[in-house]
Amino acid sequence: MKGRLTPYLLALPSWLWLGIFLVVPLAAMLSVSTTTGNNIDGFVQSFAFSNYTDAIGRYSAQLGRSFLYGALATVAMLVIGYPVAYFIAFKGGNRKSMYLFLLLLPFFVSFVLRTISWGFLLADDGILFGTLKGWGLLPAGFHVLATTFAVVAGLTYNWLPFMILPIYVALERVDPRVIEAAQDLYATRVAAFRRVVLPLSLPGVFAGVLMTFVPATADPVNAQILGGTANTMIGNVIQTEYLTNLNYPSASALSFTLMAVLLVGIFIYAKALGTENVLEAAANR
Repeated sequence: MKGRLTPYLLALPSWLWLGIFLVVPLAAMLSVSTTTGNNIDGFVQSFAFSNYTDAIGRYSAQLGRSFLYGALATVAMLVIGYPVAYFIAFKGGNRKSMYLFLLLLPFFVSFVLRTISWGFLLADDGILFGTLKGWGLLPAGFHVLATTFAVVAGLTYNWLPFMILPIYVALERVDPRVIEAAQDLYATRVAAFRRVVLPLSLPGVFAGVLMTFVPATADPVNAQILGGTANTMIGNVIQTEYLTNLNYPSASALSFTLMAVLLVGIFIYAKALGTENVLEAAANR
């Protein structure tokens, strides 16, 4: 009997931690999302589900923009990150540890400071564009800050390592002899990559997309520092509703709406990619 309970007792601290610091706050936020009132007179539970429709109708543009920016940044991270992970895994040699260290080095600096530094780089008279304007290579009115490109570039820069690392782990586990066998069977390099390497790396791609799309969509920092009023994302709206307007029901409703849409999107993505096949490929290796 004691042996049967051992796994559950070992997992008990983790379940308690998740219950206290995840489930309880989510339940409290769910309850707040259906209340009515104000910060002065207090909020009363009235099961006002209209808070959701009102919040979605009021901030539908920011919601759509957040998913668009998150998707664009995720695609950019995949396009940039996959070749980097491939190079480290297959061409890194004895320098793999150094490349991974350099990849993680920016994380020794605060997320906000990294974004501000990116803002300095993209500033109209900054190191890059100011120099190019001084050389006459760019017009004086050229600017990047407060544009969609600036926000997406900031999201891509900040979350890129979370795309590279899972793909690298998946590629690192690919046996080079499998690739050699494909080439021995007269497969070109492109065919060997498409038929062998890419399918075996799908678990890393799957994990990388999940680890980047979700935080990029909900990120409030990049849009605030690198964007303008036309680039506001839903994370900025939730932050303002919570901390400035003190409109807790609306902020909670928006938070749960964002969470629900992300979960549905992840489910569709997993079905489209074929989660069972991905997990089976990972297990077989």
